[in-house]
Amino acid sequence: MANVLKHTALHDAHLSAGARMVDFAGWSMPLAYGSQLEEHHAVRRDCGMFDVSHMRAVDIQGDGSLPFLRRLLANDAARVQRPGQAMYSCMLNPEGGVIDDLIVYRHAEDSWRTVLNAATADADLDWMHRVAHEEYFNVQVIPRSDLSMLALQGPSARSMLHQVWPQWADVVSAVQPFGSTILPDDILVARTGYTGEDGYEITAPSPVIVTLWATLLGAGVKPCGLGARDTLRLEAALNLYGQDMDESVNPYECGLGWTVSLHDPDREFVGRDALEIAPKGRVRVGVELLDRGVMRAGMVVNTPLGEGEITSGTVSPTLGHSIALARVPAGLAVGQAVKVRIRDNWLSARVVQLPFVRSQT
Repeated sequence: MANVLKHTALHDAHLSAGARMVDFAGWSMPLAYGSQLEEHHAVRRDCGMFDVSHMRAVDIQGDGSLPFLRRLLANDAARVQRPGQAMYSCMLNPEGGVIDDLIVYRHAEDSWRTVLNAATADADLDWMHRVAHEEYFNVQVIPRSDLSMLALQGPSARSMLHQVWPQWADVVSAVQPFGSTILPDDILVARTGYTGEDGYEITAPSPVIVTLWATLLGAGVKPCGLGARDTLRLEAALNLYGQDMDESVNPYECGLGWTVSLHDPDREFVGRDALEIAPKGRVRVGVELLDRGVMRAGMVVNTPLGEGEITSGTVSPTLGHSIALARVPAGLAVGQAVKVRIRDNWLSARVVQLPFVRSQT
């Protein structure tokens, strides 16, 4: 019997807009509403909106919240000192492999929220409950299935949200990059996007998101699907869980060593012991194809220091040629020549500085 896909609260809106729907981590999600290229350019040049309600909002509450998060995450939640601040981190297994990458928001002293990837959400929740239970942290881990999420991204995103939410314009204008604010009716507005552009992510009760989506659509905002989301995040050199990292990969091997906080020698976060002795033989680099072709995940990269592998690859709509993230032997320099095997041919490429595309805002 075929699997029944889960629907977000915006499913009917996607169908009405003519979206091509696909299975993504068990959810029926829009791949594109027409031209994926136009959706990509809309976000780079103006603004577009994404349904990201397949991601799982989880509240963490109780006076043990901070000690729990300091144990659970490789980055140190103690750095998030004020309500409204956010932090990006990996959640690791005892071997140092990445269970998931996530963002955690501080609402109040004993109240936090994290957002989990759709493909790993159930396993993440099991792991969080296990750590909380087995190590006796006084916390509640509460999945918020009543909430939906919308991402409004691009150079015009902020002015557009101010236009459709004039009553909150001053409040949301005050939100700093990688920060958040809470509005009445359990509405969280954050600036922690996944496209390389500025913008807002709004998490709110589902009826609020359905209304906001319709309002933005009426104001001329272009709806964007998973296809544009992937090319945008790759141009910005942002990892995709399951491709660029998983439980067999540690943060140093996927460009996320900067999220590992070792400054407190007494903080024994899960995976720390393994990371401190892990070999530093593999690293993430950006690769630009010089010949005609398209790099894809799984392709072999031949370097002067040995073989590597493409983890994510595509044609960059902004640059007009193929770009990729690759895991390769440590020691390659920016500008160094490499070869990528595409079908039966070895094509010329080079290591480049990341990100591939920088926001103009």
